[in-house]
Order: sequence, then structure tokens, then C-alpha cells
Amino acid sequence: MTTITLPQPTGHVNDFDFLFGRWSVANRRLMTRLVGANDWAEFPATAACEPRLGGGANVDQIDFPTLGFSGLTLRSFDHARRQWAIWWINSKSGLLFPPVHGGFEGLVGDFYGDDEDDGRAVDVRYRWTRISSDSARWEQAFRLKGGPTSTAEADGWETNWVMDCTRIG
Repeated sequence: MTTITLPQPTGHVNDFDFLFGRWSVANRRLMTRLVGANDWAEFPATAACEPRLGGGANVDQIDFPTLGFSGLTLRSFDHARRQWAIWWINSKSGLLFPPVHGGFEGLVGDFYGDDEDDGRAVDVRYRWTRISSDSARWEQAFRLKGGPTSTAEADGWETNWVMDCTRIG
């Protein structure tokens, strides 16, 4: 098996300043992943993000009222490596998921890590896009460990969750 090294993008401590505030979030989540499915579920959410530690960290909570759970994201900036680490926890499992690491280049931020999906080892990518001062997009993509598959995008990544965020405060 070929070992694939994930990119290690760097960033700046102010990368997530655009996210501070309250948001309405339109979600699309792929229900069956990494098999070429097209079974997307759509649902609303609200989120709020606040800076901590002078901007070197931030935390947001997102509430999914129609699904009956909430999630919390913690982001911290490693000044020496110039990289963000992002952790996720939700109220359904109470488990802290492994972090992704990365940063922004221009208006796009890429963050990579290792995870597991339905018992399968996967690479995970979060991608943030700053669309405007009042809108942003987050995408999550997985690929099976070992690289491209015939069921995903050409580079092996399959986007499985998209959040379109619109500022409400």
C-alpha cells in the first residue's frame, strides 16, 4: 500500500476573524459515503462563533433543530508552526474527533487529518471559503486511506457535507 502524505498548509492567527458572529446555515449532507451515492439530506442550523485567547483560539456552537443535536468546534492557532488545529464534538456522541490542521491561502482554507468513517480509515479535508463579509462555505470531504477510488472524485476526495453560511448578527 502506498503511503499518502497529506498537505500541511499554513496560515495566520487572523484567518478565522471573518467567522465571528451569528450565522444561519443551510446544510447538505451525503448520507452514504464513499460508494458513489447521491443521497443528500438537507437541513437548517444556526451557529455562533467567538474569539478566545486574544484571537489565538475560537469556539463555535452549531445547533441542528430538526436533527435534535448540537456541535461544538474548537480552533487553536500554533504560532510556531503557523497552523490551525480544528477539533469537533457533538452532543449525540460526546466524543472529541481527531483534529485537522491547516490554514488559509487567500480566501480558501484547507485543513487535513486522519479519521474513521463507518469503520474505514479515511483522510479528511475541511475547506473554508470566504465568499463575502456576510457569507461563507464549509465543506467536508473524505477519501479512503491509500488514495483515489473509483467511487469518488478524480483525486479520491468525495465531498460529503456542505454548509452555506449567511450572517445574521
